[in-house]
Amino acid sequence: MAVHEELPADADADADAAATLQLHSIRESIDNIDAALIHLLAERFKFTQQVGRLKAAHGLPAADPARELMQIDRLRGLAEEAHLDPAFAEKFLNFIIAEVIHHHVRIAGGEPVEPGRSAGAEPASSPISAS
Repeated sequence: MAVHEELPADADADADAAATLQLHSIRESIDNIDAALIHLLAERFKFTQQVGRLKAAHGLPAADPARELMQIDRLRGLAEEAHLDPAFAEKFLNFIIAEVIHHHVRIAGGEPVEPGRSAGAEPASSPISAS
């Protein structure tokens, strides 16, 4: 096509429709991954609740700084291999570790803990819009 020729009027509409379909498809993939992450976190917290009960039964401390450092180092390495920002991975893991320790403290104090729910936390009222 020569530089001076114009595209048909419906070419822009076709391109917009194709972009919209592609965007929808990508967002569906993101939604599926988000759902998988939630299910994986729920599974993880089921196991950490078991750890918390075991620690409480044996008078062990809620936190295990040596293990936490090993996990952070391990997951930073995995993040690098996966081309994910290791600093982000560390922040994410630190958030999870803090929540787990909070649960372990509550379990040791005899308080019931709903997996993955902080003390006094209310369900979010607004949807997450991260895509």
